[in-house]
Amino acid sequence: MKILIADDHTLMRQGLRQICENLGNFTVVAEAETAAQAVELSLTLNPDVILMDIVMPDMDGIQAIQQIMRARPTSRIIALTMYREETFMLNSIRAGARGYLLKSVNAEDLIAAMEAVHRGEYLIDPIIAARVLSELHVKAPDSSTVERLTESEMAVLRQVAHGIDNREIARALHISRYTVANRLRTIYRKLHVSNRTQAALYALQQGWATLTESPYI
Repeated sequence: MKILIADDHTLMRQGLRQICENLGNFTVVAEAETAAQAVELSLTLNPDVILMDIVMPDMDGIQAIQQIMRARPTSRIIALTMYREETFMLNSIRAGARGYLLKSVNAEDLIAAMEAVHRGEYLIDPIIAARVLSELHVKAPDSSTVERLTESEMAVLRQVAHGIDNREIARALHISRYTVANRLRTIYRKLHVSNRTQAALYALQQGWATLTESPYI
């Protein structure tokens, strides 16, 4: 099995290579330290499985997954991240990833996941999966009772729908994290939701945000 590792941390790439080659008996055909490199290498080397970090310096891994899947719809991609954000997971799977695992996963489970994804199966970290399933059973708020969001609130909500955390939202919109938190509280109240996952799902349902657009518009 040919593996492509995409992660901006050298030690993480080295550790994953050792796991793949020593424990999994796989062949790591390339390492990418940026999302753009991951896209380019995946198209030229045609790996069997791609391990994709979600947060990288040039563009996020979800955008890279989208680009890879558009060019090679049969790609087998596992999002491997430290973020236990439901929206990250939802967006990764919607983009085309077949797996979403936390970097705390042990080596044996990672190898099993890679083999399963290579067979065409889907794998999601069980803790995140349980949370998301509980959210999906929550009835969407009645649109007639939803208050109109301001442009600044909508800008925050679009980024939340893309799985972007408060720190990155603050940086992108040139506001403080305190302001982001305040706007989120207002968004929750206006939409009659209790958390960012419900808000993100509602935004996607209403067409206020899509996974194919940039979150920064």
